[in-house]
Amino acid sequence: MSAITAEQVAHLANLARIDLSPEEITNLTLDLGQIVDSVAKVQEVATSDVPATSHPMPLTNVFREDVVVPSLSVEQALSGAPARAGDKFRVPAILDEE
Repeated sequence: MSAITAEQVAHLANLARIDLSPEEITNLTLDLGQIVDSVAKVQEVATSDVPATSHPMPLTNVFREDVVVPSLSVEQALSGAPARAGDKFRVPAILDEE
């Protein structure tokens, strides 16, 4: 069993401004403990003679060629837009900036 305690979970919840019930703290303590134990088990298996990998199969360039093909005209692209500003989509401002 990991060393994750209910007090640590409650402290982390407080730092994150998350209001957890005692039942949620208990459940998260168990869940986080299992995660820590699983990571520890993986670390036991990992050895220095096994190279780090980002993918289980060796990959070469998986990108297609960048080929210019016919596309929509500005009018076609903006035909379904609820609002437009010239040749651009017009969207509501989300920041108080001009």
